[in-house]
Amino acid sequence: MEIAVLALGCFWGPEKKYGQLQGVYRTEVGYCGGNSPNTNYREVCTGTTNHAEAVKLEFDPKVISYEEIIKKFFEFHDPTTLNSQGPDFGTQYRSEIFYLNDEQKKIAQKVINEENVRLSRKVVTKLSELKNYCAAEEYHQKYLEKR
Repeated sequence: MEIAVLALGCFWGPEKKYGQLQGVYRTEVGYCGGNSPNTNYREVCTGTTNHAEAVKLEFDPKVISYEEIIKKFFEFHDPTTLNSQGPDFGTQYRSEIFYLNDEQKKIAQKVINEENVRLSRKVVTKLSELKNYCAAEEYHQKYLEKR
């Protein structure tokens, strides 16, 4: 299994979409890229933590490649809107790919470059090394209680 961490607006829609893909075996919503390893929704919404809402995926690269996951990333949201997706505005809704190693960085940059050509250089997606990911525990608890 491998891991991918992606920020593409509010984490609920992307989590559901990725969870339906063959080869993705586990999804989790959380926050990534901020100043500290622990945060929560209220803190993130202040805009001072620098975290983005993110989806963490566990996937089997024999079934779905990292490149396919990144291509879906660009299908699942608008990578040309800065710090917003649909009705959601703020830095926590930014478009960002968090890589875990040099291979992921290389693949993500390749796909970003392809999308930039396709979208006439309007892509605002950031590419960053994974930093300070934490699960959105308050939401996982509510989700588990509803099951």
